[in-house]
Amino acid sequence: MVLRCQVPSLLQTHQWGELKSRFGWEPLRLEDVAGLAQVLLRSTPVGRIAYVPRGPALAGELGRSLTDLLPTLHSACRKAGAFALKLEPNVRDGADSAATLGVLGFRPSTQTVQPRSTVLVELDGSEDSLLARMKPKTRYNLRLSAKKGVAVHVGTAADLPAFAALMQETSRRDGFAVHSAAYYSAALELFEPLGMARLLLAEYEGDLLAGLMAFAFGDTAYYFYGASSGRQRNLMPTYGLQWEAMRWARGLGCRVYDLWGIPDEVGRDPGAHMDDEVTAREGLWGVWRFKRGFGGRVVRYLGAWDYVYHPAAFLLYGGLLRLRRAVGGLAAS
Repeated sequence: MVLRCQVPSLLQTHQWGELKSRFGWEPLRLEDVAGLAQVLLRSTPVGRIAYVPRGPALAGELGRSLTDLLPTLHSACRKAGAFALKLEPNVRDGADSAATLGVLGFRPSTQTVQPRSTVLVELDGSEDSLLARMKPKTRYNLRLSAKKGVAVHVGTAADLPAFAALMQETSRRDGFAVHSAAYYSAALELFEPLGMARLLLAEYEGDLLAGLMAFAFGDTAYYFYGASSGRQRNLMPTYGLQWEAMRWARGLGCRVYDLWGIPDEVGRDPGAHMDDEVTAREGLWGVWRFKRGFGGRVVRYLGAWDYVYHPAAFLLYGGLLRLRRAVGGLAAS
């Protein structure tokens, strides 16, 4: 059903709901002729919140299909005891779509979970044409990595502890929130047998330097999780990894590779940041410097929108979120 919808997303699949069910979420799958909504329910200190990641997956245009689906969605959320419903539609940013959500009773959320802005790399054409669309420095680093002897290979479940340790190292160095080792293991277990995930590792003389986990659904592949060591960074192992992930996605017939997350300032005004110097900036700005070299286009989504069932609980929840942000980050995906 998800693939038959106009804007399908991996985060609306049964497998994604199963993954989240192992880590504190309760999935509800609601379906009718208007589309499908995978709702993730989670308990908080002030009650349960309902969350639809990159969805619902709608059969038609946003206004008509969401209007038809909402009675079922609201009924299920209220029955589950949710104090609010958060949607993150897989729909591009635009005044008309935002106005539609406003008319339907939603308000822009202060908590966007999935990245609102990203880079989409088109995978059509030959490998040479894909390389030609990249920035010269990216092509150089990609070829340098191979020339220096960095080997990229497919990882297995046995490699997950090392990959998770590398994720922790990256988190400490760059300040990114990461998941537990058990989370990455469950993701590979659920998606890899279906051909929907691949773990790739980059090594130099037996030393693990970098790794990534990519996913695929329909015509889109996603770069969700990546990590790198502080050692041998001059060998550019992350470039070879991305190239192999793109080649894997092309082999599956994917048309787009989603690099999954850049600073939202770039999404709001791509032209102002396409070639600016971001070396001194922290956080996602280093990620943007890396991702912009692969020749993709910047895309911005509608972001998160809340429908409030119980205002008092929602206000308390907002206070808890502000406290959490003061203490640490919120992991997406």
